Amino acid sequence: MPLVEQHLSRHNTGMDRTIYQVSEFTREARNLLETHFGVVWLTGEISNLATPTSGHIYFSLKDENAQIRCAMFRNRPSPYRGELQNGTEVLLSGNVSIYEARGDFQLIVDYLEPAGEGELRRRFERLKKQLDAEGLFDPNKRRPLPSLPARVAVITSSQGAALQDVLATFQRRFPLTDILLLPVTVQGDNAAPQIARALQTVSKKQCDVVILARGGGSLEDLWAFNEEVVVRAVRSCKVPVVTGVGHETDFTLADFAADFRCATPTAAAETVSPDANALLRIIDRCAERLDTTLDYRLQASAQRLDGTVARLRHPSERVSYQFENLERLVERLRLGWRFRYQKQTGQTARYAQQLQLTSPRVRLRNFAIRIETCRTLLAERLKRRLTQRVQELTGLESQLKALSPLATLGRGFAIVQLEEEGTIVRSASTLAPGDSIVTRFARGRAHAKVKTVEPTED
Repeated sequence: MPLVEQHLSRHNTGMDRTIYQVSEFTREARNLLETHFGVVWLTGEISNLATPTSGHIYFSLKDENAQIRCAMFRNRPSPYRGELQNGTEVLLSGNVSIYEARGDFQLIVDYLEPAGEGELRRRFERLKKQLDAEGLFDPNKRRPLPSLPARVAVITSSQGAALQDVLATFQRRFPLTDILLLPVTVQGDNAAPQIARALQTVSKKQCDVVILARGGGSLEDLWAFNEEVVVRAVRSCKVPVVTGVGHETDFTLADFAADFRCATPTAAAETVSPDANALLRIIDRCAERLDTTLDYRLQASAQRLDGTVARLRHPSERVSYQFENLERLVERLRLGWRFRYQKQTGQTARYAQQLQLTSPRVRLRNFAIRIETCRTLLAERLKRRLTQRVQELTGLESQLKALSPLATLGRGFAIVQLEEEGTIVRSASTLAPGDSIVTRFARGRAHAKVKTVEPTED
């Protein structure tokens, strides 16, 4: 019988009071609190914040009239753990309990976020569902990125660290790229209209690709990139859009509409910019192959030309022969008819024309034209081969990214972990009814308790 019921029963029946051990009383009180309240949601201001090396977080949650001790253990991940400080207004959930060693009434925190973000998240999900239904997030509409962009537009704050990260990355990887900066405000009421106008302007600037970038921040800080006007501008932009907004865990609606999403501004610049050193190595290898091929073709052509020249008779020999033949014809003409003379004269003219056509100079000029034609065709074929190899490398890069664990989660798979231990559940047989589990999806996670277990027989 619970402690409270025992106390009431004994009091009502007139029995002598019973003295409890402190540990028994605190244990019964803890059980009563935990079973009665379950998970509770509280909002208030953080004070007395302590972050020891153990990784746990201890603080008080207070309002104008009261406060309660709170503990958030290190196995409860939250993207806001590093942003907490005294005076921060937060919304949190957890279980009411008593720390028996000191008899402290406390709240064991399971989830925490800055106050006000709950409504923003609901707006985020509503707008995401609406725009997805319109087809703005259709992956089939995403365009491929150019392999060698000549001009790249960058839409970000001119004063932020994101711009410096992008410029430094291009300077390191491919400094020949022409960077067009379209400065905008990335936070506040004016941010979304400015970003949308900048995306519309890109279409008139003859750019090959555009980078939309911003550093990390809270959901409220990044909200401009969740506005409907920005998402529609990203989807309707005439050139491919690459987003690099926030950090690895930050996702905005602009990311879903973009042609390619990167975790950070630096990653976006690395995705867009080719690696100059790698391209130079490819060009060097192609140049070596071109030199080898040209040398071989030139040597073969020279050998054929030498053989042809060797087979040609010297012009002086041909002329001597013709003169001898002419003398014989003249002699026969003297002895023959006038008709025979005319016939032999015409034959002599034909021989002279044949001699001109078989001149070595004409043959050499024809061979030179053929060699130049072969050189041009070879250069064009090598250029097409180089372009094909670059496209193949781009395709392999896309395949590698498709095999990423995050891509697997994005296709509908999930990871299930025990909530207390944090270990991954690989079989239903390792679970028991009542176990608390955390299911991780590509975007977010869900907490649940196991009701029944139905293991599959091998």
